[in-house]
Amino acid sequence: MDKTKLANIIAIILTLAAFLIPVICGYFGAMPEGGDSEAFAALYGVWTLIPPLLALLLAFLTRNVILSLFLGVLSGTWMVALVSGDLLGSITGAFFNSTDYFIGTLADRWDAGIIMQVLVIGALIALITRMGGMRAIADLVVKIAKGPRSAQITMWISSWVIFFDDYANALIIGPIMRPLCDKYRISREKLAYIVDSTAAPVAGIMLISTWIGTELVNINEGLAIAGVTGVTAYGIFIDTIPYRFYNIMALFFVFATAFLLRDFGPMLKAEIRARTTGETINPGSEVMETEKVIDEEKEEIKENYGILKTSKKVTPPNIWNALIPVGVLIISAVVLFYTNGAAAVGAEALEGLSFFEAVREAYSNSDASIVLFQAGLLACIVAIIMGFFEKIFTLKDGIETWAHGMKSMLFVCIVLILAWSIGSVIGDLGTAHFLVSNLSDVLPQFIVPALIFIIAAVVSFATGTAYGTMAILLPLCIPLAAAIVGITGMEITSSGSAYAYILMCSSAVLTGAIFGDHSSPISDTSILSSMGAGCSLLDHVITQIVYAVTVGVVVIAGYILVGLGLNVWITLLVMAAILVLILLFVGKKVPTWNGKEAVE
Repeated sequence: MDKTKLANIIAIILTLAAFLIPVICGYFGAMPEGGDSEAFAALYGVWTLIPPLLALLLAFLTRNVILSLFLGVLSGTWMVALVSGDLLGSITGAFFNSTDYFIGTLADRWDAGIIMQVLVIGALIALITRMGGMRAIADLVVKIAKGPRSAQITMWISSWVIFFDDYANALIIGPIMRPLCDKYRISREKLAYIVDSTAAPVAGIMLISTWIGTELVNINEGLAIAGVTGVTAYGIFIDTIPYRFYNIMALFFVFATAFLLRDFGPMLKAEIRARTTGETINPGSEVMETEKVIDEEKEEIKENYGILKTSKKVTPPNIWNALIPVGVLIISAVVLFYTNGAAAVGAEALEGLSFFEAVREAYSNSDASIVLFQAGLLACIVAIIMGFFEKIFTLKDGIETWAHGMKSMLFVCIVLILAWSIGSVIGDLGTAHFLVSNLSDVLPQFIVPALIFIIAAVVSFATGTAYGTMAILLPLCIPLAAAIVGITGMEITSSGSAYAYILMCSSAVLTGAIFGDHSSPISDTSILSSMGAGCSLLDHVITQIVYAVTVGVVVIAGYILVGLGLNVWITLLVMAAILVLILLFVGKKVPTWNGKEAVE
């Protein structure tokens, strides 16, 4: 029996087990009192993990993300419907409830904004490619990069440009850097890893970003529950930055692997494959739909570095046809973040504030999903106008190119809808409540930050959302930290060990959520990063998770060290040194590429 048949048989058995276990265990007709997520968590206990685990296991076994996520959603809605006691009603209820989750996802303003953002950025990429902008960027980057080392460092630096949002980072940097990967035979798995490991970690610690609003709201809620006064949510946000160990170490590890040209695990195999065979995309893998659609229009690959031709008449490379639309995207996003947020809080709320304080307040209250959709749409309009006046295409052809670019994002949108839906199902089942209540036992004070990091990672991995994890855990962990150090209901100052302990615990949630999100195949950032890089989602997850866990384990040790009283800056240096030693002793030197052959 071949591996594929065996995997399919195991997948069928797991699916049947997922649907039969709740019935066998006697949950049929056992409607929990209250019917909320905590009640479901108390009723189902460990079985609340069935939907995310089923989706994860099926994804790895079948390599079919859409089917796996759909069955995960269906198993969750089955568990919700089963407690009604009507078997036939449970079967039909599971199906109809799943469609309600799908529709509810699209009805959500934030989710709808993200879908529209993904569509218009896909359209923008198509327009820039048609106008010769992508080719010009590829030519420019190739001139800057002289080999795999400098190429990867260039990708790392470029990822800091789109600092304000992780979604925009993944959707813009990935496609722009694909030609560079093909030029120097860098695997798409490595590109996806670089993009994913610089997107959220950068946005999560920037003073102006789409993340800061969510972070501040949740920190403030935690402070309110704990009754702690004398410090502000923004002050805590700033002071937690040195303690964001996973963000900082993930960024450092990307740079270290690029500079040392050393890899290990599945990433090493992917890099050796790319260098020695030129196959930057893993043969036989299910690559995101954008790559397939572009491949249908590809006439040739020039000089072996992925120059895409989307029409019979090739447009000469023009760097301005990329810089101007992308510049419009960035500048308009920066401006719209302020105007959107200012409108949300009202002009009177900004009166008397300094410029920086006003910008911070506005950004904290802006609707990032809508702003980025508006900025992307404006950039598309500018690109179409430019292409029309440069006589690259007619207005009709420009709009068709725009629509074709949106079409290329359809697969990604479906996966996002399914991923968000399973997150909603998991929320209703109380999976997070179960994990928190069973993993947060009474432990020594010094171990609590590390434990919170682990809990946040597990919750984020299982639910596929860093935002949701922050919203769940920060209001729980800040009061917990305050209670441990005895400052509940007290006024404190931004100094001393009690304040530092709150910083440790808060940062453990914020950075642990990103760690779990990075490791999860149902995470939207994992999906968008693999799509942007033109890489199979599962290939991306398999290669990245080893690196994410490596950094995560080192970060756990770091939180134990600061919990024991070691200075945070010394702890950062210790963690960085450990990661370098891992690369030197566990990693192996990856061959470089001189344009003709792979050389050591």
